[in-house]
Amino acid sequence: MRLFGLVGYPLSHSFSQNYFSQKFSSLGLGEELFYENFSIPDIDELPYLLIQKKFLEGFNITIPYKKQVLPFLHQLTPEVAEMGACNCVRIQNKKLIGYNTDIIGFENSLKPFLRKHHTHALILGTGGAAAAVEFVLRKLNITYLNVSRTTANQSIQYAELNKEVLEQYQLIINTSPVGQYPNVEASPLIPYEFLGPQHHLYDLIYNPTETQFLLKGKSQGATVQNGYEMLVLQAEESWRIWNL
Repeated sequence: MRLFGLVGYPLSHSFSQNYFSQKFSSLGLGEELFYENFSIPDIDELPYLLIQKKFLEGFNITIPYKKQVLPFLHQLTPEVAEMGACNCVRIQNKKLIGYNTDIIGFENSLKPFLRKHHTHALILGTGGAAAAVEFVLRKLNITYLNVSRTTANQSIQYAELNKEVLEQYQLIINTSPVGQYPNVEASPLIPYEFLGPQHHLYDLIYNPTETQFLLKGKSQGATVQNGYEMLVLQAEESWRIWNL
């Protein structure tokens, strides 16, 4: 028996469990490989979870623990050490090794949509997913600015967004949970009337397929994409890591 899973809270609408269960079944290994949701209300419960799940070989991490998990890890990849966020752990000789597969998922899904004028990006949100987005944008030499409800570090507040800002920042990435199921009527508070065909909107949310953020951008002529492809790419990279 080989066991994998997802750590986060809450996990009522998890992509990963369905994806990996179907993958294991398609490989004819549904009786040997298992993927479970580990919904823990506090990251301090992780050591107890690991004691209980003695067959666990690796796990993914989602909201809200991508940053909080770091003190529990024994080894970090250079990328995780730089960005301060981890979404994939491999357990090897009882040691927890932290990776970030969001990097590959985000970069490889974004690249086909990039145009020469996408030199400046707005990142909506400042959580663990935002850390991976920032890492990729630095790698691609795209200047970015975080937007949050409260001003901190490099961020500005939503109220500061105006026509001048959106004329310069033509790549907009939503890393926040705003608009995610079941709150499908919500959308980030940006001035959508200043968007146009030169803008590209990327929502890391995949449920619903088209969030209000994407629908409002599309109605202004912007190109849009959701987070499904990123999820698939990062899941496959996690599987590769667990089988190193």
